[in-house]
Amino acid sequence: MRSHSIGQALRRPRYLLGGWPWRAALYLLSGVPVGLAVLVCVLLLAVVGSALTLVLIGIPLLLMLALTGIPVAALERRRLRLVDPGPLGDPHRDPGRTGPDAWVRTRLRERATWQELGFAMLLAWVLWPLEALVIGTVLAVCGGLLSTPVVMAVVTGGDEVRVLKLGLAETYPQACAAALLGAVLLAAFAYPVGVAAAARGALTRWMLSSGGSGTDARIVELGRSRMRLVDAFEAERRRIERDLHDGAQQRLVALSMTLGLARLESPAEPLGGLLATAHDEARAALVEIRELIQGIHPQVLTDRGLQAAVEDLADRSAVPVDVEFALPGRLPEHVETAVYFAVCEALANMAKHSGASRAEVNGRVEAGSLVVEVRDDGAGGADTAGGTGLQGVADRVSVLDGHLLLSSPPGGPTVFRLDVPVHALGAGAMSRTPAAP
Repeated sequence: MRSHSIGQALRRPRYLLGGWPWRAALYLLSGVPVGLAVLVCVLLLAVVGSALTLVLIGIPLLLMLALTGIPVAALERRRLRLVDPGPLGDPHRDPGRTGPDAWVRTRLRERATWQELGFAMLLAWVLWPLEALVIGTVLAVCGGLLSTPVVMAVVTGGDEVRVLKLGLAETYPQACAAALLGAVLLAAFAYPVGVAAAARGALTRWMLSSGGSGTDARIVELGRSRMRLVDAFEAERRRIERDLHDGAQQRLVALSMTLGLARLESPAEPLGGLLATAHDEARAALVEIRELIQGIHPQVLTDRGLQAAVEDLADRSAVPVDVEFALPGRLPEHVETAVYFAVCEALANMAKHSGASRAEVNGRVEAGSLVVEVRDDGAGGADTAGGTGLQGVADRVSVLDGHLLLSSPPGGPTVFRLDVPVHALGAGAMSRTPAAP
């Protein structure tokens, strides 16, 4: 498939020698049955749905009518490749929750859904009759002229034959001249058919576009810049953690050992008491800096991966936590970090607010996504708008094209679910093997 469209091909002298005339004709010809089928579906859904509305059966049919444009637009995007290979993306976004009700609610709120419905109506009532007129005219005129010798030989047995109801061909040379004229007209009609296909393709692209290539490029660049910011932020966290671990922590360890040795050398008061106090303060500072390093970026997450880090987090939790992971290997660092701190936030909220007596963390790869669930038996009532940090978790996961789903009815249980698409894990991510403990 060439990279240019039929509109560009029409301006080239070798247009007739390539496959573009046939693709243009196929594009217009295939639009006729598609438009006719859409017209029949629209009429059936509208008539039957309106008639049955009083008994409530018609409401789902009218809802299907409102969503008719979605499959029609998907088919038209595929057919458009016949005359315009340029990509035309799907403007619909993923629903924030699972289930058909969330999907329908999301689609009904999107502008693209109603735009596609308008295109389906235009296709059903206007476009396919025009396409049938163009293709029918070419077939009638050129087909009638080209078939003149065949009709004279097979149907009339060599007698005269009427050509397009405009004249008579009485001899075979006249019939062959009519066929030659049909071949010339077929080549000439290739250009208006191409123009019609180009106009039809341009209209389809305009009506089904998600806002223009410039906007799409800016959206893609925005997503890339967000990922670059996340990577830079994680690199800075790692640098701070490394500096604290290799610098300040080591100095505190050395200070604590020196004070311990000084206590052994000078046990008498009052110097011994001051050394003991300084030794205790140094150990307390060492504990605090270790906790700070753990909060910035735990070393176990770097060395052994997400599962080991969550297990370590569960061991340090005030509430008993059961951990069960089934992952095929190590994940990229930004994914492991985002999911780890999301689980940290969920367990911290559980310990502070839920009153739970037990919790569990499950992780797996399911239906093309990394799924991590945190479940507790607490009182429920958690909310992303409650200032508990869950909104920050949702924002952070959204950078990876993931979703945070929270179910926390009053009385519990609370289920905190993270879905991160596998394509966000990066090339080769699922083939990495965990480091040895």
